[in-house]
Amino acid sequence: MQFGLFSHIPWPEGTDPGQILDETTEQVQYGEQLGFQSAWFAEHHFTRYGLGSSSLLILGHLAARTDTIRLGTAILVPPLHHPIRLAEETATLDLLSRGRLDVGFGRGSSGYEYNGYEVDPGESQGRFRETIRIVENLWTTPNYSFEGQYYNLNQITLVPAPAQKPPPIYIAATLTQATLEFVVSTGHPLIIGVVLDTPDALTLCRRFAHMSAAAGFNVPLSRIPFSRYFYVAETEAEAIRDTRAALDWVLDMLQWRRTFTHGSEVIHRIDDFRQQRTELPTSYEHLFKRRAIIGTPEKCLAEIRALEAEGFDNFICNFDFGGIPHAKVMRSMELFSREVMPHFAKTVVKSGEIV
Repeated sequence: MQFGLFSHIPWPEGTDPGQILDETTEQVQYGEQLGFQSAWFAEHHFTRYGLGSSSLLILGHLAARTDTIRLGTAILVPPLHHPIRLAEETATLDLLSRGRLDVGFGRGSSGYEYNGYEVDPGESQGRFRETIRIVENLWTTPNYSFEGQYYNLNQITLVPAPAQKPPPIYIAATLTQATLEFVVSTGHPLIIGVVLDTPDALTLCRRFAHMSAAAGFNVPLSRIPFSRYFYVAETEAEAIRDTRAALDWVLDMLQWRRTFTHGSEVIHRIDDFRQQRTELPTSYEHLFKRRAIIGTPEKCLAEIRALEAEGFDNFICNFDFGGIPHAKVMRSMELFSREVMPHFAKTVVKSGEIV
């Protein structure tokens, strides 16, 4: 079984972005020492929800400060990038990391992220598909040409080519059937983020596996990176105490972001939003029970075992969420590596594939 790290790199009010990025680097370095196999980062723009607007730059920084841990994008948003530039930057990062890059793609961004880039959200599905196809072919095909609805390429040879032939691709889907059908058609694995409740995520994964088998690709559940919020403490009470404010911030940020079509919440105060809202927010208990694995080592072990019984063996752990203090994130990672990870057999990783 594989265990990886994930973060949106949250930026709550009153915290320093430079310090957060330094602490993120320390967490990935420590994760490598503890035996985590991968570290994944999300792309978001114009928001405190995450500092990953230049996630490939962050991964390049991490590539220079780590040796073995794989580095992943969960996810890049293809409609917000020119495909040639995206192919060039991912290929260069793969070389700099000596073939440690995993590339996750997805459409998920708030409307104001698309609008800030002057990209019509209604075009996101088409741009998403074209860009992924182009990037994948540029990685592998010299003198590549393409005629599409949004992009035309004439005899393009990518320089440099990636170290991996090609880097592994994972594609996110949530509730849009057209996106799921596209993921299946590519033959690549699905990737599951923290935005879906676990029951819904399991239903989606089962549907994907069934459709993949019917399409002749037979991508199993074991190849799907499955992300949840994670936190481990000595007692259940400590785990809840340490995560309640952080998950509340995540919930409020998710709901607040939905109210913007342009601009950003960054220049406003979250306390003002909390005072002005008229509808009740989703409860902490909802995320605690349905999107998180939080508690004692024994409780976390049991919940992972239940997902393992479904066929999963690639878990992406979001320890760093909502502004949990750096020292507590590191302590949770250490306790997880010491008390939970040894219960699972280790696997060998070759070019991002689980074998």
